[in-house]
Amino acid sequence: MEKITGSEALIRSLLEENVKTVFGYPGGQIMPVFDKLYDYTDKLKHILVRHEQGAVHAAQGFARVSGDVGVVLVTSGPGATNVITGVADAMIDSTPLVVITGQVPSPLLGTDAFQETDVVGITLPITKWSYQIQSADEIPWAIARAFYIARSGRPGPVVIDFPKNAQIGMMNFDYKKCDFIRSYRPVPHTDPHSLIQAASMINKAEKPFIIFGQGIVLSEAEKELKHLIEKTGIPAASTLLGLSALPSDYKQYKGMVGMHGNLGPNKKTNECDVLIAIGMRFDDRVTSDINTYAKQAKVIHIDIDPSEIGKNVPANIGILGNAKDVLQKLIPMLEKREFKQWSNEFDELNEIENQKVIIPETLPTDGDLNMGEVVAKVSELTNNNAIIVTDVGQNQMMAARYSKFNNTRSFVSSGGLGTMGFGLPAAIGAKIASPDKHVCFFTGDGGIQMTIQELGTILQENTGVKIIILNNSWLGMVRQWQELFFEERYSETSMKNPNFIALAAAYGIKGRKVEKREDLDGAIKEMLSDNEPFLLEVNVIEKGMVFPMIPGGKCVSKMMLTTTEWH
Repeated sequence: MEKITGSEALIRSLLEENVKTVFGYPGGQIMPVFDKLYDYTDKLKHILVRHEQGAVHAAQGFARVSGDVGVVLVTSGPGATNVITGVADAMIDSTPLVVITGQVPSPLLGTDAFQETDVVGITLPITKWSYQIQSADEIPWAIARAFYIARSGRPGPVVIDFPKNAQIGMMNFDYKKCDFIRSYRPVPHTDPHSLIQAASMINKAEKPFIIFGQGIVLSEAEKELKHLIEKTGIPAASTLLGLSALPSDYKQYKGMVGMHGNLGPNKKTNECDVLIAIGMRFDDRVTSDINTYAKQAKVIHIDIDPSEIGKNVPANIGILGNAKDVLQKLIPMLEKREFKQWSNEFDELNEIENQKVIIPETLPTDGDLNMGEVVAKVSELTNNNAIIVTDVGQNQMMAARYSKFNNTRSFVSSGGLGTMGFGLPAAIGAKIASPDKHVCFFTGDGGIQMTIQELGTILQENTGVKIIILNNSWLGMVRQWQELFFEERYSETSMKNPNFIALAAAYGIKGRKVEKREDLDGAIKEMLSDNEPFLLEVNVIEKGMVFPMIPGGKCVSKMMLTTTEWH
């Protein structure tokens, strides 16, 4: 065995895990690793972000599109604390990350040394595993274990705190990949009896309904989900993070559930007799008032995480396991059926939404540009093949509602944490993961400014992200709530913005501003004409609204179609 430094052992361990890209920012307590990285630039690409929060969001975007573990490398103290938001975001959205933070030498721990923070203590509640390496000899073991934990079972973030003495210490390098931890059971045993019970319940159902989430994507169960729908004829709808698991035009796909989801699947949730939830967690943005949610239905909940079964919505039958494996076992037990009348009821409601909301939003004939028509036009001109990344707010909901998808892993957004500023660095990571596809990033004038420094990363890497700012000069989603529920008291939501086109130009990024409807097509085509970065700013209606909407805490079967009309 060759004797090498801990820093080189880290680099070699990452290579053993087939890591090719790392997102990070150097600093004093991680400098030995960055020095050794200098010798491996032909094998390991480092993306220099402009802020550590950008590193972790970029790693999230990379992981969500590629399916690989995203890797982050930052220094101690503020470098470590700057990744906390992204780590929490990754935890709630089940994104596999390995975040490596520099740390002061072990003898200085607990002395309030310069740039010392208790990284393990801070991150334990928001990670699958958080560990501080004590000596160079531990590095291969810790990294192998970190990757196994991050990618297995329900994926999530792992933090490895790396004191400087371990970085410069010598060790005999011997790497063994980890595929078992005695106390860790990433994929629970699936009870065959629960499958038999579920099949019987589904075969007897008169109005069954499937809601699927990101668990379909994470388990690569898209093919099995299609097979389930084709065999049973059951209508299906997606959560926000389940978007793109099925093509948008797929037979029996009825749209998205949730606060700004589609009318049909939301209302039919409270009319179905069997609700089959696959790889989703019944969060409050899906259920709204939990006391009125699907009370008439028998619930079958399929999830890899035992803690999710019955946590929010009681399950008549809970099936533990990887969604792909569970569906492969369940489908042969199901009868071939059709539910034409039941399926048509979804379509009838969605047609009401189409006439009342979608057509006015996407095909207006006069007035200011709408957010929805911009999103719909971008989707159309990319032939629904783009990877859509969003920030958080009205832009996020509009992108989710009006983008169409042909391919899985094509929608990247901050779901559970709702992190403004997520989108720009996540789009950079998504583009690095899929360089041959258009990555179209929708953001608002508020969200873009939270991590706008990452335009510098685009400049340095020439990452061909297409940035679409839906500029209404407001913090749009908060303003919408203020209009509907706070008597139009617009407290601190009006935005005075910079010249975004000039700002993009300062970073060497081409840009164009659109204020008139007749200029929109040409501007989007110009944006999509090459693989270079581009910033398209579109001035949209100032007080645009995202409808339909289930007001917070209200019943899912009662949706607002306009400010005055309910269904």
